[in-house]
Amino acid sequence: MDEAAAKDDFVEIPVQINGKVRDRVKVAAEASEEEIKAAVMASEAVQKLLEGKEPKKVIVVKGKLVSLVV
Repeated sequence: MDEAAAKDDFVEIPVQINGKVRDRVKVAAEASEEEIKAAVMASEAVQKLLEGKEPKKVIVVKGKLVSLVV
């Protein structure tokens, strides 16, 4: 079996805000940490929940989870 063909091109990553999953974003499986952060910050649901504030901390677990602390 060809492992490269079995891999997905995109992954869906849950986004936590203050410890609760609030959204999910789809990013390329090979996306860098900066690209993942940009996709999360561009999400309308995340922007609505942040209410214009900047998160104090952004934790990216590549391919698994993004956690924002507000």
